[in-house]
Amino acid sequence: MQDEISVRIDNSTFERVEEFKYLGTTLTNQNSIPEEIKSRLRSGNAYYHLVQDLLSSRLLTKNLKIKIYRTIILPVLYGCETWSLRLREERKLRVSENMVLRRIFGLRSDEVMGEWRRLHHEELKDLYSSPNTVQVINSRRMRWAAHVACVGEERGVYRVLVGKPEGKSHWGALGVDGQIILG
Repeated sequence: MQDEISVRIDNSTFERVEEFKYLGTTLTNQNSIPEEIKSRLRSGNAYYHLVQDLLSSRLLTKNLKIKIYRTIILPVLYGCETWSLRLREERKLRVSENMVLRRIFGLRSDEVMGEWRRLHHEELKDLYSSPNTVQVINSRRMRWAAHVACVGEERGVYRVLVGKPEGKSHWGALGVDGQIILG
């Protein structure tokens, strides 16, 4: 019966689906943030592969390469204000960002071994003076929470943020045909 329930608003009926894309965000019936982050990382990776030759070019300055990264790859974070990150997702985001930064900053000569080597995480952090992806997401989440807190207690989004979503429900009862009727 659960799979057969649809939503009716006025004269329009909407079928129940497992997932759909809305404004670039994949929404699922399970509210799966890890799946959304995985999808965004795939998009960012696709953009990275489109510009990787530019990011490793010796003709472009490091500053220009960072601007390319910020304007072409980082926008996949759109809507991250609503993400609740677990350590696994944070690690995936950091690994993805470090891959791009290693392409931008290149290899380093190891004076002890006399060989070329990849930059370590701490070296990347020193070279890339901007906040990392996880810090950006946390900052955006805090800014969003502050915005919601300012809208006032009468707004539903505020009540959900503070964990008190009481009030009049907009959901109607199940109709005779098993549809949810919104009033």
